[in-house]
This record gives sequence, C-alpha cells and structure tokens, in this order.
Amino acid sequence: MDIAYDDKGSGPALVLVHGHPFDRSMWAPQLEHFGAGGHRVIAPDLRGYGDSTVVPGTTPLDVFARDIVGLLDRLGVGEFVLGGLSMGGQIVLEVHRLFADRVRGLVLADTTPRAETDEGKRLRAEMAARLLREGLRPYADEVLTKMVAPANVAAMPDVAEHVHRMMRETSPEGAAAALLGRAERPDYVPMLGEIRVPTLVVVGDQDEYTPVAEAEFTHSRIPGAELVVVEGAAHMPNLERPDAFNAALAAFLQRS
Repeated sequence: MDIAYDDKGSGPALVLVHGHPFDRSMWAPQLEHFGAGGHRVIAPDLRGYGDSTVVPGTTPLDVFARDIVGLLDRLGVGEFVLGGLSMGGQIVLEVHRLFADRVRGLVLADTTPRAETDEGKRLRAEMAARLLREGLRPYADEVLTKMVAPANVAAMPDVAEHVHRMMRETSPEGAAAALLGRAERPDYVPMLGEIRVPTLVVVGDQDEYTPVAEAEFTHSRIPGAELVVVEGAAHMPNLERPDAFNAALAAFLQRS
C-alpha cells in the first residue's frame, strides 16, 4: 500500500484529510500558509484517491484512519492536530475513536457525525455502481455548483477548475470503495460529548451537503468547541474563501 502525501514545514504537526472525491491538492492553500508559518503540515492522499494505491471493493473508515496513523508513525509524528473536510471529517472522528491519545486538536469542516440512513446507504450503493459504470466526469459536471457556490464558480474559475479536475480524475474504483465503506460508518454522535481536545467546527454558509444547522448540531455536542461559519462559501470553504478559513484555523491553532 503506497500512501502519497505532502509534508511541508516544521513545528507542531497539522494533518489534513481531504474529502470525496478529491485529493490532497485541495489543501494547497493551507499547506502553503501553515507550512511557512511554524507548523509541519502533512496532507495524505487517501487510498483510492490521488497518487495513492487504488484498492477496489469496500474501504471502511477505520481502514482510512489506520492508513493515516500508519503514515504518521513512519514519519515519526507522535501527537498532531487533525483536520478533515466532509468524508475527511468523518475519518477524523474515526481516528479520534481509535487513537484519541495521539490527537491534540480536531478540525471538522463541512461534515456530519451521524450514521448513514437506510436511504443514504441505498443512494451511496447506487452512486458507487454509477461511478464504476460511467467514471466521474458526469458526476463532476453535476455537482460542481454544489461543491463550489455558483457565484464562486463564475468569479473564481481557477478554483472551479481545480475542484472539477480533482473530481473527474479520481479513480472510479477508489471512489466506489469509499462510498460503500462510508455507508456503513458508525454513529459518532455519542462520542462527541467525550471529546476532550480543542475542536473547531467550520462550515460554508451556503453548504447544501452539510448545512450550517448540521455544523451547529456538532458544535453543540462537543464540550468547548468553537464554530466558524465562512460567508460566501459552499462545501469547500478552504478553497472558496482561503483567507477566512486560514484565519479561523490560525486563531484556533494559537489557542490549542
């Protein structure tokens, strides 16, 4: 198993986990900003995505979590602040479930802690079959203006193209395996009240996949958590509004 990754800077470790169907390049603004600003920023490609090994079948979240911690072991990283967006945020919660003693802080961006519904499981299975059948370009065309706010697609064509490229170039086998595994994820809601490390919850104010109300729910369940709503962003606030996202993350890291 080959896990590709970027590793930039020095200092306390900040590990960033991408969402579906993206790759580690989604964290480019954060890698640049924090890697030059006193942190060691590590951004892996999850198995099945980017330049990492594609393993067909089903990839449960605990497999992603163990891949990440295994990589950090090889890199000599003990404790770390861990952030993730969307599916990446759910993997972050899984890492906390399995390796809480390693985690110094959590960043949960545009994600939900809830288990999948029966309807959601059915839809994910259908989507997995569709991606294997069609590839990701038709899907990428359909969802671009939900991933990135329509106004930002028009005003930020480079960002829109970056997001579209990540999606359309993702391996269908890797994406399908993740969808099937994610459908069986546990319910993390009971664990939220047990989180004892500093936690930042971030969401774009125009996110349709994980609306502000979902971020507010997560925030309300984690003791002492902070909530930041990024204005003018949909599901990718770290790319749509990188300055606002980085400012919120920098302030959080200073306090953590």
